[in-house]
Amino acid sequence: QVQLVESGGGLVQPGGSLRLSCAASGIPYNINDMGWYRQAPGKQRELVARISSGFSTNYADSVKGRFTISRDNAKNMVYLQMNSLKPEDTAVYYCKADTIPQGYWGQGTQVTVSS
Repeated sequence: QVQLVESGGGLVQPGGSLRLSCAASGIPYNINDMGWYRQAPGKQRELVARISSGFSTNYADSVKGRFTISRDNAKNMVYLQMNSLKPEDTAVYYCKADTIPQGYWGQGTQVTVSS
């Protein structure tokens, strides 16, 4: 059974930090890229950050310098350290694991940035 389980979301004040984690299990293929996406109410899902199996990274312009993605290949985990959070970062954050046949999604974790 394939599972991607996100954790670490919550309510934080502007300027605060959160660390998201995602644990992937049961995927029957080698995982290539892993990434974080987000979807705010009324908006399309967008890429936040992505990391290859070789640890190459890319980020959305809106989060560069504030967010850091990392992964542990041995544990099939991916992390997103989010600093200097802004209200516009409020969204449901989804983890994704890419393999050659297909991509797998987690169910999402809510991040709310509000005073």
